Amino acid sequence: MSILNDTYTLTNGVRIPKLGLGTWFIDDDKAAQAVRDAVQIGYRNIDTAQAYGNERGVGEGVRTAGVPRPDLFVSTKLAAEIKEYDAAVAAIDGSLEAMGLDYVDLMLIHSPQPWDDFRGGDYAEGNREAWRALEEAHKAGKIRSIGVSNFQQSDLENILAGATVTPHVNQLLVHAGNTPGELIAFCESKGILVESYSPIAHGEILTNVDVAAMAERYGVSVPQLCIRYTLQLGTVSLPKTANPEHMRANAEVDFEISDADMAALRDLDARDYGENAAFPVYSGR
Repeated sequence: MSILNDTYTLTNGVRIPKLGLGTWFIDDDKAAQAVRDAVQIGYRNIDTAQAYGNERGVGEGVRTAGVPRPDLFVSTKLAAEIKEYDAAVAAIDGSLEAMGLDYVDLMLIHSPQPWDDFRGGDYAEGNREAWRALEEAHKAGKIRSIGVSNFQQSDLENILAGATVTPHVNQLLVHAGNTPGELIAFCESKGILVESYSPIAHGEILTNVDVAAMAERYGVSVPQLCIRYTLQLGTVSLPKTANPEHMRANAEVDFEISDADMAALRDLDARDYGENAAFPVYSGR
């Protein structure tokens, strides 16, 4: 499972493991054990958010995982609703306190709009305010790298116009069936690393017969094919699970998808998330 040892280097020289553990939907009281299990298997990249309600548990897992803190890359996200400087400052400190950590390795603005107005109104000024708070926490050493999530090109351009630090990361919904090629290319052109969340399309890709047939040709599972796809796009892959067996399997991706199959997966349009379409990020907005 050599992928667990592989890293990208952000523009500020910080190294980030290519494969991480997503913790959305892992309850706070189960998060610490999930983190410990992942670290024991070899994961070094752990991703959470204020909105997940499990920062306390994730922090406990990090502190009790039995490896030195500098060996782990821990990310969290500023709540999407926070679009004001003072509130952002308080929330950044709140995350560190909740997690019981002196610093986090990456903190992101979770969304350019509050969730109840996703892809809606104009929050350009609020995003600049939140970004200023992140920049200051970064300068103070509370956060080793800073970034955004769910930001479109126009949202990024708004931040870049006034930023003293270019976002190191943009965490996006990327999976076979939903590959925002132009946005990924724009991020690359600015030195912004893309992280892919829901690389298995929140599970819905498991029902796709074409993807299943391709996975069978490689002798791998559909999740393994989908994780490998996001890695070969040059992104960080963040599959989420609390199941140690799945964690192990998700890291067994030391195979190569051919250029032709990469193109087929890139061109695939599969964005039916079933009942999960109720979540803003899967709503098609």
